Amino acid sequence: MTKIFENYESPWLNEELRILQDAAAKFFQTEFSPHYEDWLAAGKVPLDAWRKAGEAGLLCAEMPVEYGGSGGSYLHETVVAEEQVRAGVAAWGNQVHSQIVAPYILNYGSEAQKQQWLPKMASGEMVGAIAMTEPDTGSDLQSVKTTASKDGDDYVINGSKTYITNGQNCGLVIVVAKTDPSQGAKGISLIVVETENSGFKRGRNLKKLGQTAADTSEMFFEDCRVPQTNRLGETEGQGFIQLMQQLPQERLNIAQAAVVEMERAIALTLDFVKQRQAFGQRVLDFQNSKFKLAECKTEALIARTFVDQCLIKHVAGELDASTASMAKYWCTQKQNEIIDECLQLHGGAGYMDEYEISRMYRDARVQKIYGGTNEIMKELISRTL
Repeated sequence: MTKIFENYESPWLNEELRILQDAAAKFFQTEFSPHYEDWLAAGKVPLDAWRKAGEAGLLCAEMPVEYGGSGGSYLHETVVAEEQVRAGVAAWGNQVHSQIVAPYILNYGSEAQKQQWLPKMASGEMVGAIAMTEPDTGSDLQSVKTTASKDGDDYVINGSKTYITNGQNCGLVIVVAKTDPSQGAKGISLIVVETENSGFKRGRNLKKLGQTAADTSEMFFEDCRVPQTNRLGETEGQGFIQLMQQLPQERLNIAQAAVVEMERAIALTLDFVKQRQAFGQRVLDFQNSKFKLAECKTEALIARTFVDQCLIKHVAGELDASTASMAKYWCTQKQNEIIDECLQLHGGAGYMDEYEISRMYRDARVQKIYGGTNEIMKELISRTL
């Protein structure tokens, strides 16, 4: 594909990360891209693909070596995630697995929990998921109805979750549950459930508008008994604070994916309009085409530089929740707008499933919803005014 930014390179890239970038790109092009159509039809990425990624060192890249990870930083995770999206296999749920679930266990888990779960996640033996959303509760996490009641040394979990990424493949799931329903946000805890547990049931692999290779599922907990030692955090009631601490990174993940998709859409469209002829000239040679792509390129570069600065701040521990919300809201909005413009420049071909821009258009829509809707992002930003 055409390189769209001739004179810009992310300031955080160094030689080590460029080597990882090349290795990840080759892995996705050889091991994932040739099979992606089959995965779209199946509605999930097979477990053997997860294990291949683990063997290649692309899972849990920022987890310490003593827990089976690669001992890198969030920048290493960023490189892997960007190359995955750039290869056109965005629906694989590694961002949830490596950049959300694994950090919860690393940051809030006991030494025994880290030793128990992280090596299996790094190898691809065990896929991770996190269960926040419920049938009647989306972005308002304080209102979850799933409960975890103490019984002896165990918790007994009851409730249901939905729209859970990696829901069909996961071997463990972090469950957001009320350990004390009378305490509101202070009564929420995060509890790890291994999915072999007899009280855990997977529901449907839900059919979706886009990202059809992602296994997005319902989950049911019916007297699901787990040891109290599966709780993340030394005491009960820390779950909401833990969620708030980790959500900025999740929102940065989403913004980063949005930027790569913008860049990819523009590159694909440039390749198309340079080849396509209309009225005796290339589609690119019409003023409207050039001006529309000039607008898209400008906005994509603004998004790239903003997200790069957010990434630098995040690695330094300086990214605040409001700025992460700005990145998530603005970049996903621009992703949808730019892909729409690029589809228009494809003409009728853009509406055909055989052209990648059509799939990108469908896949982009959820970016404005998950990780907290863009309306919630604006609410969070507005609190700083």
